Amino acid sequence: MAETIQNTGVESEGKILVTETAVREIKKILERQAPGTFLRVGVKGGGCSGLSYLMNLDTQMGEIDRPFEFGDVKVVVDLKALMYLNGLTLDYTGDLLNGAFRFNNPQAKRSCGCGSSFSV
Repeated sequence: MAETIQNTGVESEGKILVTETAVREIKKILERQAPGTFLRVGVKGGGCSGLSYLMNLDTQMGEIDRPFEFGDVKVVVDLKALMYLNGLTLDYTGDLLNGAFRFNNPQAKRSCGCGSSFSV
């Protein structure tokens, strides 16, 4: 796995890690967005294992959001999702045909074959 970049987020309420490869890919995406845009990572009910990972771009922080900074890339997770994502490592595998973000979640007891859903 690629080297991870430590965050400067709120450690007492959980943490996530993002690999250098993922940070580079997130930066490419954010460069095409309006200033102040960040990556939001979360979970929602559904998927073949019970919960599915969410990733989207956002510009608005909520009261229960926790920012994590990886260099000049900001990743935001709300506290409800952080219960399920604490310790998560977000990676990116960039091969020519199937480049994709990958979630390595130590809290997942079971995950589906595609890696986009899990259960705790």
